[in-house]
Amino acid sequence: MSEPAPPATFPVDAPAIGQAHQLYCQLTGQTLRLAFDRERMWYELLRLGYSLPDLRIVITYLQREIRAQRRNVGALKLSNLLQPDRFEEDLQISRVRLRVTPPAPSAPTPPPSALSAREQQQGRQRALQCLRQIKAALR
Repeated sequence: MSEPAPPATFPVDAPAIGQAHQLYCQLTGQTLRLAFDRERMWYELLRLGYSLPDLRIVITYLQREIRAQRRNVGALKLSNLLQPDRFEEDLQISRVRLRVTPPAPSAPTPPPSALSAREQQQGRQRALQCLRQIKAALR
């Protein structure tokens, strides 16, 4: 279970509800009337301590997710957005920073043994001799 949000630090009154609704309409490009049922939903969300900056974060997060086709446009419906549990989850997810974990260091490869020039030349000669034998066997 999640911890409840801290209580509101500002009064939840009609002007606060109106500001939140106006911000929602501005960010989403919608014009929705603020009827009693919507006022009540805004009141409940703001009463839990969520603020206008929180609202802006969630809406811009949802818009980004919708553009990336990871979320459905219905996530921005006012009736969905104002469900406290969903709002809290979306706010928390919007704050998550996904970091790519650095690859685990691979075991260092042992350096090739340093051969002297004489040893390298002997190796080449053995390789040539093997190739001559293979060539002769194929004839």
